[in-house]
Amino acid sequence: MAASPPLLRHNSAATPLPPPPPPPPTITCVKKLAESPDLNSIPSNYAYNTETTGSNESIPTVDLSLLTSQNPNHKSKAIKDLEIACQDWGFFMVVNHGIPEELMKGMLEVVNEFFDLSEEEKPEFQPKNVLEPIRYGTSFNTEKEKVFCWRDFLKVFVHPQFHCPNKPESLRGLLTEYCERSREVVMKLLKGISESLGLEATEMENAFNMSSSLRIFIANLYPRCPNPDSALGMPPHSDHGLLTLVIQNGVGGLQIQHKGVWVNVNALPNSILVNTADQLEIFSNGKYKSVLHRVVVNNEKTRISIAMANGPSGDTVVGPAPKLLEKRGCVSSYAPMKYKDYILSQQSNQLKCKSILEQLQIHQEDN
Repeated sequence: MAASPPLLRHNSAATPLPPPPPPPPTITCVKKLAESPDLNSIPSNYAYNTETTGSNESIPTVDLSLLTSQNPNHKSKAIKDLEIACQDWGFFMVVNHGIPEELMKGMLEVVNEFFDLSEEEKPEFQPKNVLEPIRYGTSFNTEKEKVFCWRDFLKVFVHPQFHCPNKPESLRGLLTEYCERSREVVMKLLKGISESLGLEATEMENAFNMSSSLRIFIANLYPRCPNPDSALGMPPHSDHGLLTLVIQNGVGGLQIQHKGVWVNVNALPNSILVNTADQLEIFSNGKYKSVLHRVVVNNEKTRISIAMANGPSGDTVVGPAPKLLEKRGCVSSYAPMKYKDYILSQQSNQLKCKSILEQLQIHQEDN
């Protein structure tokens, strides 16, 4: 009897599949992370590892009461002070601004109440639409960032349509009044800046269609940080609008870049901090540069700040002012862009210095 052929053995063990990638870490608000009882050091995805010290220099001050004075000498000096502040610093402190101290204090207190709400009482966390009228989140844009900021925020579009979270209940009334008062300050500053550029006082108001100005209220929470030398509340950046008004709870942390050096902003009591932003740089054809600034954190006190970003109307196409170009006999250094498109570009990407503005710069060829 013939021998049976040997059985063929097939290797049934298929090449093992690679293990599935670990799920992305759950992104939570920094406040919750900072309050963890066992937090002794920050997670690696918050570590910037950059030098955070700043120098202490005297920052320009603008007296708003002089800027609107009926005395021509006082007004002329205030406009000159404003010109120097915008051209040399891109930042200044406003005093005698007319906003009641009680209102500023009330706004900071109600913002603190907002961040103390339970997550269930707050708006949706991290909505996908970066231009959502009410947006609560953390860092800046966690979908694009590899390293996160030590910061939680609430962003609310307050003009031309007014929006407001439902809680705290006292926020709506306070925010309504603060919006009105801060808008008065902005309009006075824009008139002074227009005149400092050699234009009519209402030139910027008309060019930017300020009656439909896009204004965004931004509340920031920077909790105590166990490794303040390794983290940043906000990385270096410029703002997208015209002027940003800032008030804070008495805890420092804001730094501006002046002549290549980081300078600590030591705010005067009851002052408003103002920084020039990208649309002003474009409009002035680079005479008034938007200021680079950042926020450092500390391990002792929570910092709360309120920024009011004031821009043109969303549909305004912003370019260098034709009257300025004609007056100076120069060509445009920036390509025009619709403001709402500019905001979308900045907010949809990683926050990095003046990256969006630099894309609009026109570099003249050497003759």
